[in-house]
Amino acid sequence: MGLIDRLNSINNNNVDLNDKKELKNNSINEIEKETEKEKQKQSEKTHLQKIVYNTSNKQQTGKEKELKNKIQKTILTQFKNDDVEKIISEIDSIALEIIKKDGEYLGDIDRKAVIDEIINDLTGFGPITPLLKDEDISEVMVNGPHRVYVERKGKVVLTDVQFRNDEHVMHIIEKIVSPLGRRIDESSPMVDARLPDGSRVNAIIPPLALKGPTITIRKFSKDPFTIENLISFGTLTRDMAIFIDACVKARLNIFISGGTGSGKTTTLNVLSSFIPDDERIITIEDAAELQLGQDHVISLESRPANIEGTGAITIRDLVKNSLRMRPERIVIGEVRGGEALDMLQAMNTGHDGSLATGHSNSPRDMIARLETMVLMAGMELPVRAIRQQISGAIDLIIQQSRLSDGSRRIVSITEVQGMEGEVVVLQDIFTFKQQGKDQNGKLIGKMISTGIRPKFYDKLLASGIQVPDSIFQIEEW
Repeated sequence: MGLIDRLNSINNNNVDLNDKKELKNNSINEIEKETEKEKQKQSEKTHLQKIVYNTSNKQQTGKEKELKNKIQKTILTQFKNDDVEKIISEIDSIALEIIKKDGEYLGDIDRKAVIDEIINDLTGFGPITPLLKDEDISEVMVNGPHRVYVERKGKVVLTDVQFRNDEHVMHIIEKIVSPLGRRIDESSPMVDARLPDGSRVNAIIPPLALKGPTITIRKFSKDPFTIENLISFGTLTRDMAIFIDACVKARLNIFISGGTGSGKTTTLNVLSSFIPDDERIITIEDAAELQLGQDHVISLESRPANIEGTGAITIRDLVKNSLRMRPERIVIGEVRGGEALDMLQAMNTGHDGSLATGHSNSPRDMIARLETMVLMAGMELPVRAIRQQISGAIDLIIQQSRLSDGSRRIVSITEVQGMEGEVVVLQDIFTFKQQGKDQNGKLIGKMISTGIRPKFYDKLLASGIQVPDSIFQIEEW
């Protein structure tokens, strides 16, 4: 029985007057509570609606979908062997002709929106093309045909973009991976790829993805970020930039560690830009993302196994091969397996100035992960021998994090000083001190120098690189 019915029942039945009043008051209180709950639910719903990122694309009406299908059929019959440019130039006239012939398409049909969608399907990547062109968006996540999220200014939000169905999403995935000679199907339902602009793509499809084909695109800026951009974003300070620039030019071996989406590859790209133009650089990646501006750059990319399960070329294979290519610098996009051993050996045998990234939560964790990855190479080495290799090879670990407010910052720059007993000795040169949040939820904090000059400071001087002493002065904050 509802609350209103209960009130009516109280009024109609023979109940003692005082009991009646008490029952009525209790029922009214319950009604007020129910109303308050409804208001709260509505408020939460409104808040969720506010965080949806609206694009200029509105949902098509039934008539617009019919018009789009007719235009597509006309294109297939009339322009089978013609190039895309010719088809695009004719789409508008085809649409006008169909509208003139069939009066039902006159009225509230947005012809331009229909034509734009067809062009996006032909030359771009379907409904997500506007998202890829939006410079404020750094990541696009397609969770099946009807849920598309983006990362915008550090925050993940839902968009109003939708695909028609699973087949439409699959068509876009095929369009991305086919030009790269990669495939995706039920026998190989996962793939890593890249867009023509270098943006990184991962796709996974049923039966592994239960809610439909899923695409994750990590966008890259058309113009690679510079150190000045990172300073303006608050990723690091100018003193840190001067110090890192000196370390790269002095041919120190540097490892960038951090979590997923923390900005490791962007920082690696910026550090690589410090390498002098006259040096031969070899980059090794799973999916080529680095955008180096130097002339003498050789980019290598790993390859998955073919349909017979053979022909795979791993990062480790490429690291071994790169040593025969007379490299002056080796830049590895991400170290995640047995290639760690070959990388450390290269760093310890004259290949100074190498750069690499890896996943970890802190510099100390990065050392532990490198130990594990060396063991993944299948070599039964004592832990002490592995640690000696690590401490002898790596000079500097740059730790980067994506913080709770969505900002990406370098939270520590740590020197690897060597071994002390059984332990690899680490010393922070710069560290991030956080003091809270402001009223907008932004973190309040600052990168400060620990006041300790690194042991390799003499190596910087020997390379003819002057680093101001003021950089290492201790800061109180």
